[in-house]
Amino acid sequence: MPAELPIITSRQPTRRLPRWLKRKVPKGNFQHYTAQLLDDLALQTVCDHARCPNRMECYAQKTATFMILGRVCTRSCGFCAVQTGQPEPVDPKEPARVAEAARRLGLQHVVITSVTRDDLLDGGARHFADSIQAVRRATEATIEVLTPDFIGSPSSVDRVIAAAPEVFNHNTETIPRLYRRVRGPKSNYRWTLQLLRHVKLHAPHIRVKSGLMLGLGETQEELLDVLADLLDAGCDFLTLGQYLQPAEDKYLPVVRYLTPVEFEQVGNMARQMGFQQVASGPFVRSSYRAGEMVDPV
Repeated sequence: MPAELPIITSRQPTRRLPRWLKRKVPKGNFQHYTAQLLDDLALQTVCDHARCPNRMECYAQKTATFMILGRVCTRSCGFCAVQTGQPEPVDPKEPARVAEAARRLGLQHVVITSVTRDDLLDGGARHFADSIQAVRRATEATIEVLTPDFIGSPSSVDRVIAAAPEVFNHNTETIPRLYRRVRGPKSNYRWTLQLLRHVKLHAPHIRVKSGLMLGLGETQEELLDVLADLLDAGCDFLTLGQYLQPAEDKYLPVVRYLTPVEFEQVGNMARQMGFQQVASGPFVRSSYRAGEMVDPV
């Protein structure tokens, strides 16, 4: 990426979104069908709770990213709109409902994520495994998990690995210098790399994936250092997207909006470094069009 296109600037962005971050509302009724189905089955999605800008597009295409283990997270990240506090008890019937939703939607690739559950001894790993197994019994879809860090617990990671998802995703989110500010005091950059490395070492057949948000104040050199760390940890797939503040004043501000051209350049750099699949763009999120990475056209 040319030096004249830095990833950090001292100039604060305007409150008005750039033109390339404005989206048209998709036509059709499938988004209502998806929303109603999820409501009927009492399921949560990260699409809703994280205020994803792609929600209407994905719902209109009859797809969603299931968020298990409740709607309340035990951590408070500076970028995330998911509610934090005291979580509810784990629902043992939730995996079956996730599987039923995947079956009714006709999903070919199922993405399952969760809130962070530091209150559980295994961080919710068993529930992830139960959900994977339930979806596999109900469908022939490939399965991707997007997990929390399990407080650096290898045994929890092993429990998810044993359920054999095709893709194991854990987001890096940002650079080490900003890690605690972005992800909170309980997070650790080293845990992220250890988790990814552990998956690749103990289950080399599983595709390892991670993602970062850009525009939080990272420099080009810092970003490239993180990409090198991810490759060294065995990361196969990479997503790079624009950080968008969920609401003013409550969350971390956007330091800079990268242009689509800059995202293309960063993505090309990552491919040249050795990532097998890279999705890079303003609206890219860790699970957005995730099936295309598993089975590229």
